[in-house]
Amino acid sequence: MFKRLILLLCLLPTVLFAQNASDIVPVTKTVQDTADQTDLIDIAKGLFHINPTKPRDQKGKKIFFSIIPIGANVPGGTGRALITSTTAGIYLGPRKTTNLSSASFAPYWDFGSRFGLPLRTSVWLPNNTWTIQGDTRFLVYPQYTWGLGSSHGSDDKALVNYKYIRFYQSALKRVTPYFFAGFGYNLDYHFNINADDPNIDLAKFTGYQNGVSGHTFSSGISLNLLYDTRNNSINPLPGAYANIVYRVNPVFLGSNTSWHSLYIDLRKYVALNPARPNQQNTIAFWSYVWTVIDSNAPYLDLPSVGWDPYNRSGRGIDQNRYRGKSLVYLESEYRRDITDNGLLGFVVFANANTVSGSGTFLTSWHPAVGTGLRVKFNKGSNTNIGVDYGISKGYSSIMINLGEAF
Repeated sequence: MFKRLILLLCLLPTVLFAQNASDIVPVTKTVQDTADQTDLIDIAKGLFHINPTKPRDQKGKKIFFSIIPIGANVPGGTGRALITSTTAGIYLGPRKTTNLSSASFAPYWDFGSRFGLPLRTSVWLPNNTWTIQGDTRFLVYPQYTWGLGSSHGSDDKALVNYKYIRFYQSALKRVTPYFFAGFGYNLDYHFNINADDPNIDLAKFTGYQNGVSGHTFSSGISLNLLYDTRNNSINPLPGAYANIVYRVNPVFLGSNTSWHSLYIDLRKYVALNPARPNQQNTIAFWSYVWTVIDSNAPYLDLPSVGWDPYNRSGRGIDQNRYRGKSLVYLESEYRRDITDNGLLGFVVFANANTVSGSGTFLTSWHPAVGTGLRVKFNKGSNTNIGVDYGISKGYSSIMINLGEAF
C-alpha cells in the first residue's frame, strides 16, 4: 500500500502536463517585486548596520550571487565531505522577455579519495532567442555499485574506483516562444576503472561485460528538443518543462563502441494560490525516462538513479543504487513558505524508480520519502538553501543544496 500511494503521487505529472502554456506564464513576464521579502543578505545587513532601513531594489539588478561552504554526506557512501556551492544568476536581456541565466559551481572533497569539480551553465540570450546549456566535470569518484537491476541486496555491493571527465554542450534556437530545438556534443571519459577489492570480478558481479575495467570513451552528438515555460531554473515558478535528448555515439567520433540513448524529462509546477505570486505554495511534479537503445553502452554510462543530468533524482536513495539499460523515475514535491516574508519554507517529497536488468522492470518500484527546510539566501534570484532529509529501505541521507531539486 505504501509503494502504491507513492507511485500514485508521482504519476500526477503526466496528467497535469497538458495545460496550455499561455495559461501558465505569459510571453511578456511581470518582473517580480521582492521589496516585501527577506533573505539572509537582508539579515546580515541588519546585523552589521549596513543600510538597515533602506529596502533593496532588485528590479534593475541583473547579477545575483549565492555562495555557501558546507559539510555534508557525499552520494555513494564514502562519508562526509567539504562542499562549496556557488550559484550565479544574470539577466542577459530585458527581464520581461529573457529568462535568468545561471551558473553553478560546487567543488567538493571528502578528505580522502573523492574529489570533484563540477560546473553547470544555463545561458539565455536576449529575448530567449537562443539557449546554451553546458555541463563540465572532472571527478575522482570511487562509488559503490549493486550491478544491473535490483537483484542485489543493500549490503551486497562493490566499491568501484574510477576517474571521470564529462563535457556536454548544446545550443538550441527558439522555434516558438516556448519551444527550442538544436544540437549538442557529449563526451564521457571514464578511466582507471577497477574494483577496490581485487578479489571481485566486476563483470561477474554486475552481470555486464562492457566498460567494467580499464577505461571507456563515449563521444557523440545529440538532438535536443526543449519546451520550457519557466523563467527561473534555480527556483521554478509555475510552468512546465519538457526535454528530449537523443544521443548517438559513433566509433568515428572516438567512442569505444557505437551506441544510442534516449532521455525524456517532464516537469510541471502548479501554483495553489496564484493570487499571491510572491508566496511559495506550489506542488511540483517530475518524471523522466532514460534508456539505452542497444547493448554496447559502457557500464558507467548506463542509466542510474542519481545520475540524471543534474544529479538531483533519488533523494533518500543511495546514488547509483539502481542501474539498468532502462530507468523510469517519478517524483512529486509540495513547497510552502512558513513565514510571510519568504525567509523560511519547507518541502515534502516522494519519489520512486524502476530499472531493467533483473526481470522486474515496471513491476518492482523502489520508493523514498522525505522533507526539507528552505532558507531564502538571495531573493533577487529566488535562491534557497535547501536542507533535505530522505529515507528509503535500508538507507537515509541529509542533502544540502543551493536551489531547488528540480
